[in-house]
Amino acid sequence: MNNRQQKVALSGAMLLALGLNIVGFITLSPAAKVVIAREAQQNKTAKGGWLAASFPVENFQAYTSPFGYRRSATGGVNWEFHSGLDIAAPQGSYIRNWWGGTVVKVSDRTACGTHIVIKSGEWEHTYCHMEGYVDSASGRRFLIDRAGGIQIWEGQTIPTGARIGRVGMTGRTTGPHLHWGMKYANNYVDPAMVLREMFSQQQIARDGSRINVQRSQVIIQESKNTRDSGY
Repeated sequence: MNNRQQKVALSGAMLLALGLNIVGFITLSPAAKVVIAREAQQNKTAKGGWLAASFPVENFQAYTSPFGYRRSATGGVNWEFHSGLDIAAPQGSYIRNWWGGTVVKVSDRTACGTHIVIKSGEWEHTYCHMEGYVDSASGRRFLIDRAGGIQIWEGQTIPTGARIGRVGMTGRTTGPHLHWGMKYANNYVDPAMVLREMFSQQQIARDGSRINVQRSQVIIQESKNTRDSGY
């Protein structure tokens, strides 16, 4: 990770201080079962914490819809499970990879629109409503956004902080934003909690203190208790 990418990661995490109480984003149904995951024991980022992790959107504007149960964002009275965090940014703004990993899926035929899924050890992170479309060549699928200079192949290794697409309005959406979803060991995680840990660790590092990743915690919601709305 070069110096420019490191600056992007750090400045991105600082956006968490812009008027949001991220703890308040945890919106679980009464019946939902949660378990605590200790980062130092259960994922590959533990050795260095999340000091190098990248905030996923350039030109951040606002957080527009939290993780958890909500009424349908596109009309109707039904409650649905929103499996990620919506981050608004001007259409065409670049999206950056949160953590280095392998592209396990590209698609453009669901409510998620044009999207990419990256696996980093036990973590799986999804980026929805991107510009572009999916095509294939020689039996391999790839996401292509020619205007943005983006071409991402399934099976490709993507480093932390790399540009992987642009904010669009594909799929089921009412405005330009990134829907950022996260899973750990195939169970949902509130991305806001991950961002809070990132900001906390990076703030401690800037102050010259030592990070105790043994105390880093996130809440995992077991997927069997939810019905993902898919966007």
